[in-house]
Amino acid sequence: MYAIIESCGRQYKVAEGDVVFFEKLEAEEGKKVTFDNVVLVSDDGKVQVGNPYVKGVKVEGKVVAHGKHKKIVVFKMKAKKNERTKQGHRQPYTKVEITSVMTGAKKAETKTVETKKADTTKVVEKKETVTAKASNKSEAKANA
Repeated sequence: MYAIIESCGRQYKVAEGDVVFFEKLEAEEGKKVTFDNVVLVSDDGKVQVGNPYVKGVKVEGKVVAHGKHKKIVVFKMKAKKNERTKQGHRQPYTKVEITSVMTGAKKAETKTVETKKADTTKVVEKKETVTAKASNKSEAKANA
């Protein structure tokens, strides 16, 4: 499964586990990053193309590091004028590891699992409060 996402004015082909170099993103190292602008998703031969983006699909990644690319030399010269300027430039980047490509079906599966977990904890909490109320009532009858 792979996806083509749009970020920083460019399009990137990503899959789970890939390490991609984006232009500088405003995120700290170790934080999660979500890319909503998914142009295309391919899953085992099924291709979804967005108009302009595919709805309900997100790509999540983790910021690994920030850094700068190798230096490039910018040299300007004007002929016959003895005018020369030499300048260097290092473009900043953000290194991101893609953790998951979330389609609508995967999102639904994770939501049902999370709600099942939440429902079981609620039931346990309700049982505890009911037993606590019952014991308080029995104590009140014994005192009266």
